[in-house]
Amino acid sequence: MNLDQERQSIRSELEAMRVKGARRQDLSLHACKRLFFDLGIRPSMATVRDLTQTGSASDIPKDIDHFWERIRNVSRVKVGAGAIPKALEDRAGELLGALFEEAVAHARTTLDAEREEIRAQIAAAEQLARDAEIRRDASDEAVKRSELRAEAAWDRVRALETELSSATTHGNVHHEGLQATVRRLEHENEALRQRLDAEFATNATLRDRIDALHVEMRQSTEHYAQQIKDAVAEAERRVKPMLVELDSLRSMAATYQSGVRDASRKEFEFIQQIAAAKARGDRLDAQLREQSDEVDALTKEVAVLRTQQGIDPAIASLLCSLVEAGRLTSDELTSVGTAADGHVSLPLRCPKCDEGEPELSQVDHRYELLCPECEHSSGLGASRLAAVSRFLSSDTAAAAAR
Repeated sequence: MNLDQERQSIRSELEAMRVKGARRQDLSLHACKRLFFDLGIRPSMATVRDLTQTGSASDIPKDIDHFWERIRNVSRVKVGAGAIPKALEDRAGELLGALFEEAVAHARTTLDAEREEIRAQIAAAEQLARDAEIRRDASDEAVKRSELRAEAAWDRVRALETELSSATTHGNVHHEGLQATVRRLEHENEALRQRLDAEFATNATLRDRIDALHVEMRQSTEHYAQQIKDAVAEAERRVKPMLVELDSLRSMAATYQSGVRDASRKEFEFIQQIAAAKARGDRLDAQLREQSDEVDALTKEVAVLRTQQGIDPAIASLLCSLVEAGRLTSDELTSVGTAADGHVSLPLRCPKCDEGEPELSQVDHRYELLCPECEHSSGLGASRLAAVSRFLSSDTAAAAAR
């Protein structure tokens, strides 16, 4: 159930209480309880006024202060059974309240810490995924560069092959020229055979020239063959590192794919841990609400029993009826004291304006009943009975003088 549905449920509960005749203060207290214990929201004037749709700007802060006062009273629960000294009883109640508050705070702190840890793990996994994506992009770019370098190397090989073809053609041209020279020399030799003795020196020179041309042709052929061999070796030397780098990049790509699968698996495990932590937090919240309800009920029972001790209910009812009739004097009320305060019921309406709901306050063990609408006050009295008597008196000035 989301927050809006919870608020609508609270409004429905308040409307049902309003139909049953609940007072504004009860509506405000119920709204504060639901906001603080069920939704974990600190009650404020705006949120309470939005839920209850009643109360003025001065009434709602008083109701919220009353709510916090009740919370503090719950935290100071006293042990009322057995012959325990007063100081030990107070200390035991404070210890129980402190233990309860410490348990709630520890549960919330543990839940927040687990949530933060899970969020940090999710952020780390997302960062690892982003880093892997960046490394994959870099690997793809390196592969592209390697392919470009390999293409350039193949272009160089093709250029060298073209040069080799050109050199071979050039050698063939030289060879044809040589053959033409040989044929020419043979024709000359045939023509000069009759002049063989006279032209021996010339013939020897021609033979030396033919040998030199043969040597030059072989040297040129060997030189061009060595250049072609060196060019092929250089091309192989450059291509082999590129192939090795290409294999390395392919291995890195396979490693990246494995990392992506591991990250997906870890993300699924983190989601399962988050679900388990949320379920554990829901159980703790349910336990907290149950314990809070039990403490409220016990506190109310203890308060009612303590206030009703020491006087017979019939005598207390008689005193209350005499106060409503205005038949007790100030001295008589002083003599009665606070003995009957546990049986005193507050008036539902102000006797002057008939609209306001009187509110009882206690300051330094003195009680005052005040109407929030017309500000009719009983003045400070020594007991609740005296405050009710003065508030119901028609002579306010005389009540204040007493």
